[in-house]
Amino acid sequence: MTDPGKNKWLDLENRMADLGIKKEDVEETFIKSSGRGGQKVNKSSSAVFLKHKKTNLSVKCGKSRSQRLNRFLALRRLLEKIKAAKGGRDEKKLEKIEKIKKQKQRRKRKTQKKLNEQ
Repeated sequence: MTDPGKNKWLDLENRMADLGIKKEDVEETFIKSSGRGGQKVNKSSSAVFLKHKKTNLSVKCGKSRSQRLNRFLALRRLLEKIKAAKGGRDEKKLEKIEKIKKQKQRRKRKTQKKLNEQ
């Protein structure tokens, strides 16, 4: 994945303004991630933990080795959670969708691995 461009950041900031969220309301912490990446992942703090102070919702993202990309993805997911909480959408439904996405990714990787072996 590549880093998000200026336009995507601006879109995200506009979504924050629409929801009435200020940058000061979001607490940001960088932590060490796990998974692929070898030594680099073990040494650097590339994962991002965001917490919205007013709603007490939190998100952790460490998908990429890039801190900037993780920050963008975490903020986007946090905005989705806040919007769901304000709009009355069920948070469990969001978790279920994420779980299904992870399953699909796992199956895809497994299939690709089998195809590469043949």
